[in-house]
Amino acid sequence: MSRRFRNFSEFYPFYLSQHKHPNCRRLHFVGTALSIFTLLLALASRRWELLWLLPVVGYGFAWLGHLIFEKNRPATFTHPFYSLLGDFLMFAQILTGRLRLPE
Repeated sequence: MSRRFRNFSEFYPFYLSQHKHPNCRRLHFVGTALSIFTLLLALASRRWELLWLLPVVGYGFAWLGHLIFEKNRPATFTHPFYSLLGDFLMFAQILTGRLRLPE
């Protein structure tokens, strides 16, 4: 059964609780960074065929983190929009040092 969240502010603590392992967070970070790079490359080069790689690199790394390290089901399956927002917020917080990788 899927939990219901009224807004993203309610969802984000749950999102972080599903990403406790540092290697899971690292894989999410790498996947999000590669997605951003791929999008920018596709836009700059006008090679639109690169856009199909966005979910492959983004979700591929993230789902490996859940499968191998967290051993849980990604929130993408139950809360796709909030999960995507969570990926980018976690990425930004790690990048700026507002969120540290767990020990």
